[in-house]
Amino acid sequence: MTTNSQTDRDPDIELFVKAGNDGESIGNCPFSQRLFMILWLKGVVFNVTTVDLKRKPADLHNLAPGTHPPFLTFNGDVKTDINKIEEFLEETLGPPKYPKLAAKQRESNTAGNDIFAKFSAYIKNTRPEANAALEKGLTKALKKLDDYLNSSLPDEIDADSLEEEKSSERSFLDGSELTLADCNLLPKLHIVKVVAKKYRNYDIPSDMSGVWRYLKSAYERDEFTNTCAADSEIETAYVDVARRLAK
Repeated sequence: MTTNSQTDRDPDIELFVKAGNDGESIGNCPFSQRLFMILWLKGVVFNVTTVDLKRKPADLHNLAPGTHPPFLTFNGDVKTDINKIEEFLEETLGPPKYPKLAAKQRESNTAGNDIFAKFSAYIKNTRPEANAALEKGLTKALKKLDDYLNSSLPDEIDADSLEEEKSSERSFLDGSELTLADCNLLPKLHIVKVVAKKYRNYDIPSDMSGVWRYLKSAYERDEFTNTCAADSEIETAYVDVARRLAK
């Protein structure tokens, strides 16, 4: 028989994330941040352990052999597949006790999904003659996201109004609240902003009002800022990846 106090108790969750260069702070890992944000938004009690990949402790190796963070333990069960973890948490930590985080609009889940690939090609490139085309590819992917963030969602459109449709002022991909879609995209978008500026002197164009509104909204939320690696940590992580353009 389960008593009320047992069913009311939070599950025992420990999240293991990549550690920074000091071996203790949060390291650069958009996947770690994604799970960290989800758990925070769920409002569940959980512990976070940063894992120093240079000195991976033996007990951790025994817990999840051959696995790099992020992974988590849920009531003692080890879970290592990020997409499956996301599905599991959404299913297991549901209403009425925990909020549902899935986006309502299907498009919210795919908006901006090619930005990180375009950014990676741009930042790893060493050929000056390819730079302009790769930069253009990144800008185009960002513009697609900007268009989505500025276009009204169905629930923002007043069907009875005769006025022309206004552009959206929403804070996040799917509305005024963070969803699973944001937990996936925002950590990557922030890396793009920091790294492209540092190693290519590339700024997200200032006229992309939707993207800038989106980032500003994220920076005002503890669920994002307190789960994010420091900019210097992100820059260091890319020091060998960001290839210098050959002269």
